Amino acid sequence: MEDIIRNILKQEAEAIRNIPVNHQFTKAVELIHERVHQLGGKVIASGMGKAGQIGINIATTLSSTGTPAVFLHPSEAQHGDLGVIQPHDVLLLISNSGKTREILELIDLVEKLYQGLPLIVITGNPDSLLAKRATIIIYTGHPDEVCPLGLTPTTSTTVMTVIGDTLVVLLMKKINFTAQDYAKRHHGGYLGEKSRQKVNGTINKEQ
Repeated sequence: MEDIIRNILKQEAEAIRNIPVNHQFTKAVELIHERVHQLGGKVIASGMGKAGQIGINIATTLSSTGTPAVFLHPSEAQHGDLGVIQPHDVLLLISNSGKTREILELIDLVEKLYQGLPLIVITGNPDSLLAKRATIIIYTGHPDEVCPLGLTPTTSTTVMTVIGDTLVVLLMKKINFTAQDYAKRHHGGYLGEKSRQKVNGTINKEQ
């Protein structure tokens, strides 16, 4: 059992190391910075199923670190939630296959509402229809899933999460996000207390 665990962790770690690092990350950060921090828009993250769960995580982490973002469920968008989108927003769409019907339909709906909104796509299929419609493509490297059936989103969602974390950190550096900024957004819980201690210079490094 321990050998199986080590092998799973090795495959996941290898998938992260094999994420293609290129100028698309920089372009995505510059685009988000322009739309959100210069024009007053926000990031609209969207995805179906497991990819949607990653989208929620990215959106909430962006918001908590100074870049306003929300998650828009692509199916609920067809029932009125599309109204959350505004003219200066940027869409962050997540689909491993690049073929997710609901995401493709979402793009059509958005285009009818506000023409030309930029699309950042995180996908494992750079030749997909979704990728062809993207402004910026961030390729996951399309790793094999560690799922023994090769079906359950496991490794693919791991690399999507890491890509999201990378965008978050790059944006924090871009906007010079400080511990004081963090504390203003975290009033409760352990992180709120820790951020205020950091601002006041009283944080215990062993915590």
